Amino acid sequence: MIASMAAFAIEDAFLKTVTKQVPVGQVLMIFGLAGLIVFAFMAKRVKAPIFQAHVLTRNMLFRAMFEFFGRLFYILAIALTPMSSATAILQAAPLFVVLGARVFLREKVSAQTWVAIFVGLAGVLIILRPSADDFSALSLLAVVGTLGFVGRDLFSRTAPSSLTKEVLGFYGFSTMVIAGACYAVWDGKAFVSLQSHQMLMIAAALVAGVFAYTALMTAMRTGSIGAVTPYRYSRLLFGTSIGVMVFDEQLNAPMVLGCAVVIGAGLFIGWQNQRRQPAQ
Repeated sequence: MIASMAAFAIEDAFLKTVTKQVPVGQVLMIFGLAGLIVFAFMAKRVKAPIFQAHVLTRNMLFRAMFEFFGRLFYILAIALTPMSSATAILQAAPLFVVLGARVFLREKVSAQTWVAIFVGLAGVLIILRPSADDFSALSLLAVVGTLGFVGRDLFSRTAPSSLTKEVLGFYGFSTMVIAGACYAVWDGKAFVSLQSHQMLMIAAALVAGVFAYTALMTAMRTGSIGAVTPYRYSRLLFGTSIGVMVFDEQLNAPMVLGCAVVIGAGLFIGWQNQRRQPAQ
């Protein structure tokens, strides 16, 4: 899990760098196309059929819709806002997953968990600081992206076993191509010829992203979920460190406080779930 979070942060860093030089829509399309090719080969290797009826079920179409918004808005957040703040907001995803599981999947949520969810959401507001003079509406891009990833993760839980991680990865990156094409039309920027160093950065982001996804699925499927999930928050350490050291970003007291509140709420929910595990 820690290796996965480190690789995701590295992927973010390469994508942030290349989107300063290449239109976001073009980057999304190239990155998505390369990724779907990689996952297509991986699916063929494990003999998992890519084209099957389960892909067109309602839940999988909802998953694709959420993936669309998650991928598009989070890369926009990475490109247009500090990487450290986008990473910090992303840490609220586990809280939203629990909330979404209650709303969409009708899972039971205890009173203590409800309190932790609202405390965690208060932490997000501390990070965003909507009433502050230096608040940027662009910060909401990370919020929308996080909600997209939450919806994707929720509907991934309903995916049949025939849709392996390789197949889901293929369609996830396919959705990225569509998101990039839609944004490119809306943005209206002309595509540019890629230089060798730009292609290398996209390739490096792809390698990091494929490794991160594979490591994440391995951790979630072979380890105790209650044991490995708290280590998701290590992404905050990697993301903020890269933001400060590579992109010369500044951390302020409200962001640090908000991150502590969000992580504390998430760890409390994980602890509550782990306590209930033996009784199930």
